[in-house]
Amino acid sequence: MTRAVTRAVTRRTRLLVAGLVVGLAVGALALAIRVASPPVFAPSFAEVKARHRASDLALLDRHGEVIHERRIDPRWRRLAWTPLDEISPAVRAAVLAAEDRRFERHGGVDFRAVATAAVERARGGPPRGASTVTMQLATMLDPALRRRGGPRTLAQKWRQMRLAWAIEARWAKYQILEAYLNRVAFRGELEGVPAAASVLFGKAPHGVTEAEAVVLAALVRAPNASRDAAVRRATALVARAGFTVAAEALESAVRGALEAPAGGGPRMALAPHAATRLLPETAAGSVTVVSSTLDGSVQRLAAEALRRHLLAVRARHVQDGAVLVVDNATGEVLAYVGGDPEFGSARFVSGIHARRQAGSSLKPFLYAQAFDQRLLTPASLLEDTPLELPVAGGLYRPRNYDEHWKGLVSVRTALGSSLNVPAVRTLELLGAEAAVDQLRRLGFEGLHEAGDFYGPSLALGSADVSLWELVGAYRALARGGVWSPLVMTPGARSAAVPRRVYSEDAAFLIGNVLADREGRSVTFGLESPLATPFWTAVKTGTSKEMRDNWCVGFSRRYTVGVWVGNFSGEPMRNVSGITGAAPIWVEIMSWLHRSSPSAAPIPPPGVLSRPVRLAGAAEAARVEWFLRGTEPADRDSTAAGERPRITSPVTGTVVALDPDIPVRRQRMVLEATGMLAALEWRVDGTPAGPGGGLVVWEPTPGRHTVTLVDATDRVVDTVSFEVRGGAR
Repeated sequence: MTRAVTRAVTRRTRLLVAGLVVGLAVGALALAIRVASPPVFAPSFAEVKARHRASDLALLDRHGEVIHERRIDPRWRRLAWTPLDEISPAVRAAVLAAEDRRFERHGGVDFRAVATAAVERARGGPPRGASTVTMQLATMLDPALRRRGGPRTLAQKWRQMRLAWAIEARWAKYQILEAYLNRVAFRGELEGVPAAASVLFGKAPHGVTEAEAVVLAALVRAPNASRDAAVRRATALVARAGFTVAAEALESAVRGALEAPAGGGPRMALAPHAATRLLPETAAGSVTVVSSTLDGSVQRLAAEALRRHLLAVRARHVQDGAVLVVDNATGEVLAYVGGDPEFGSARFVSGIHARRQAGSSLKPFLYAQAFDQRLLTPASLLEDTPLELPVAGGLYRPRNYDEHWKGLVSVRTALGSSLNVPAVRTLELLGAEAAVDQLRRLGFEGLHEAGDFYGPSLALGSADVSLWELVGAYRALARGGVWSPLVMTPGARSAAVPRRVYSEDAAFLIGNVLADREGRSVTFGLESPLATPFWTAVKTGTSKEMRDNWCVGFSRRYTVGVWVGNFSGEPMRNVSGITGAAPIWVEIMSWLHRSSPSAAPIPPPGVLSRPVRLAGAAEAARVEWFLRGTEPADRDSTAAGERPRITSPVTGTVVALDPDIPVRRQRMVLEATGMLAALEWRVDGTPAGPGGGLVVWEPTPGRHTVTLVDATDRVVDTVSFEVRGGAR
């Protein structure tokens, strides 16, 4: 028995010595050949880093949080290049313990490891590689060194060693390790520690624990290992890496890594429509992340609120919606939710830039223009009675949403309660062409037609607008009448410069009216969903046949816009702006001001308040705001009907001259109501007579504009019409 043991020991010793001799011989031969061989070219560290391309482009919010990713390379999952000092020291220690314990002491090829591998092979052990980290990196950089279904040939092995020496001669050790950790393959499609840490553990590379680090290191050699095999390999590495890791923590890390989903889609998809606008389709140079002005928490809240409320009204044939939140001071977009990608009807369509009919959401801009031109005040009285206007297709008969008439109402009530006929009368005061020009200055770029194309229906939102344009226009009101473009990229500069569209005074009056719950009570009641416990100014809109719901409004700090409808254009069932879009608007605005309520704005110097009684209107006496110079002479009352208005002809009238009567014998009568004594009639800018009585005018073929002006040449009312025909 003793002789047998002696023979076995002797045999093992011989094999050990033989293996050692072989290893040393190989090392010596390799060293000699290396000295005699021409050098191999190795790319620089900077070149390798510059060629690195992430498989995903990331969209960052204003705080640097990833809110959306777009996959651009399906072959592997590789994240942005991560510097070595941003990778956990535990990962570095574990990987070197597993792959190259003498990394700091060899010059690219570890001849001691070669000898050890030869000895173990001679002892009958399994084949063991002796590739250093540098040699493995050489394989990553040179496609000719990669295996093609079997072990590398001697020629490939020699090429690998020579490239490793070249890398060591040109690179620093920390650069070699940094490149290796950014390129080493793990399970499935994962390449590099940053991708593996993110997908397997949901962490940035600097946050990997010791238990997770040894699991990552174990998966380098055995990426497809079973759970038990991975635990065994990781357990063996713990001591070699100098760690103290509990068995439970190790098993938990293995379980988390092996159970992580291996899907190829984006890991974060919070802002798909914003990503479509901001992220390029392919990687541009070394760009892997794009910063935005979005706020991840606001984006998340807006998306959740939209989804929840859309599901609540889904039975009423509502499928789609959109939300836009901006900062009033900067114009930066904080939330951009173009739709619900899971439950919406068209996940790739953005409801923020799609143009739809505006409904009543345009009314505030008409009244602001009338305030600035001093045609109206919030206390001016307008008739909410049946109205017929001639248009190209016949007669236009606007009606209110509730099909009821309110009689004589103040502008405050007309705008707050969204009455239609007073809005049409206001548009008639302004003229459709002037109103369209003003809307274009507010950023409504889809209004390509002349004012006559829209006609009186413009007051009720017949124009197509986008949520982006509406929110930008309401933000102009919040900023005292100054419009500037919205931005989604930090530091972005637009070719469009800020411009004043309304006076600060008119913008204040509109905000004051839109914030007045009593003013909107005629239609919506005092405790409607639009009422907030802090100061906000808000307006809803519903387009024809309930195809679109809008709710747009602002606080002192934010402007929020919501659209609800169907991308297909199909009408909803019994859903108005107050029930469709308003609840979403209120939830978002309340969340934004959960810790900082919005205070009412300070009145600018150009406005003043006066007590008024509205004679003839079913409204209580109140204190009203006016632009200076438009307040009533009698501080206690505002008389009904004091505003002059042209009654004949009406805008759009077509007058046909009788060809059998000489033109010089045909006449038109110009009529108006109100206080006319100090006014003057003008036709096409030419004086036509005093405003105190009827004026007879000789018509001439063509288009004409009739105006009433006061002593300061301020236009009080204007209409346009056409005269056709003439003597044969």
